Amino acid sequence: MWNGTLNKVDDFRYRIPRSYKRGMRVAGMIYASPQLIDCIKKDQSPEQVANVATLPGIVGYSLAMPDIHWGYGFCIGGVAATDPSEGGVVSPGGVGYDINCGIRLLRSNFRAEDIRDKIDGLIRKLFEKVPAGIGRGGNFKYSKDELRAIMSRGAGWLAEKGWATDRDIECCESEGCMADANPDVVSKRAFERGTNQCGTLGSGNHFLELQEVVDIFDDEAAKTFGLYEGQFVLMIHSGSRGLGYQICDDAIRELREIPEKLGFELPDRQLACAPVESREGKRYLQAMRCAANFAWSNRQLLTHLSREIITDFLQCGIDEIGLELVYDVAHNIAKMEWHSVEGSEEKRLLCVHRKGATRAFPAGNSELPERYRRVGQPVIIPGDMGRASYIMLGKPRAMKETFGSVCHGAGRVLSRKAAIRASEGRSIQDELYAKGIVALSRDRQGLKEEQSAAYKDISSVVNAVSGAGLAKKVAKMRPLAVIKG
Repeated sequence: MWNGTLNKVDDFRYRIPRSYKRGMRVAGMIYASPQLIDCIKKDQSPEQVANVATLPGIVGYSLAMPDIHWGYGFCIGGVAATDPSEGGVVSPGGVGYDINCGIRLLRSNFRAEDIRDKIDGLIRKLFEKVPAGIGRGGNFKYSKDELRAIMSRGAGWLAEKGWATDRDIECCESEGCMADANPDVVSKRAFERGTNQCGTLGSGNHFLELQEVVDIFDDEAAKTFGLYEGQFVLMIHSGSRGLGYQICDDAIRELREIPEKLGFELPDRQLACAPVESREGKRYLQAMRCAANFAWSNRQLLTHLSREIITDFLQCGIDEIGLELVYDVAHNIAKMEWHSVEGSEEKRLLCVHRKGATRAFPAGNSELPERYRRVGQPVIIPGDMGRASYIMLGKPRAMKETFGSVCHGAGRVLSRKAAIRASEGRSIQDELYAKGIVALSRDRQGLKEEQSAAYKDISSVVNAVSGAGLAKKVAKMRPLAVIKG
């Protein structure tokens, strides 16, 4: 239980004052509702918010979203921006081991009701064909030169192979590629781990889920996104797999002694970091971008594979079913972005860390696809496999307060071990089936670890984001069938 100083600002914001801890350069700010805050204080994640506030060059606040829970260095749900011109640092712990773990949603032209009797067979066919599970390789195996192309060019390289459409590229954050990625700084071990993992789902909380749109909250935005009530949609959640993990691990080892060499103290060694403009900081960012491009390529190959399987199983053409990408957004990443700080009119180029937090840019932002610029960015917030997921819309207040960021999901309340203990004597698969949800997992413990009781109620988390004015609800989806790694 965390017993630190937490001052309520309003019903959706709680401040940790700078006076709470020696070395804090800014205050901490946690976005949560009164019903969530007691749950949040059950672990030490608020202490991590205070620790992050000690990073050199941090500006604004050390932020946490309503899905906050304990993580490596940064809490999951943490956001922090540093100013390189003021010695601002980049921290691998502020990105996470699964670099560019992210989420994408595909819309179809079919109503869920029209294929409801085929859902069970469809998810089993996807389970048979989509590579999933710890360390499992996939159908695609790459030479070192091909891996270099993926790391450098991301989803654009796949488009040249016919594995991505123009819309796939357009409707992906950063068009599926971060510039200035440099495969030359990626270790041999990372290359080895990435050889056959692009196009694989992975394990843990990664998933492929068939869903039905059950509620529309904003007609105009839903129409712009191509969503309607009763629609069959597909959601994919995966990241950079072993390659990204190795890049993070390599960087943490390399940066561990940098703070001491430069003469600044950190309250947690897991916050290992280096100035953005230093040789070490630049090397990490170049390698991280390689992993980010690999992750976008991974989700794109999963999309390509899913389209082939679904159209074959349903005996329809791709033009008939659609399966168009609504959007793809990262939630473990550090990006150089222009932002105002504390109400200033002047924008500054900042290194924005989003660790278990996702981008939420409002209408008019030049980084959004032209088709969405009038309404704002689709923000994809998955829930657990037994409850809902949401599409939201970035709002201007997010740009003013959180560097255009919101939560990335529900957030855990039970560790994986605790979730397994809580499921003793129960069949999570049978419980889900009784709710009309077919759930399959490669790992015999996978469904136990990912059961609904392990997570906050996604509706409470989304309502806190909405109540704080950071994003607006557009649509709600419920799970029909899910594959867990």
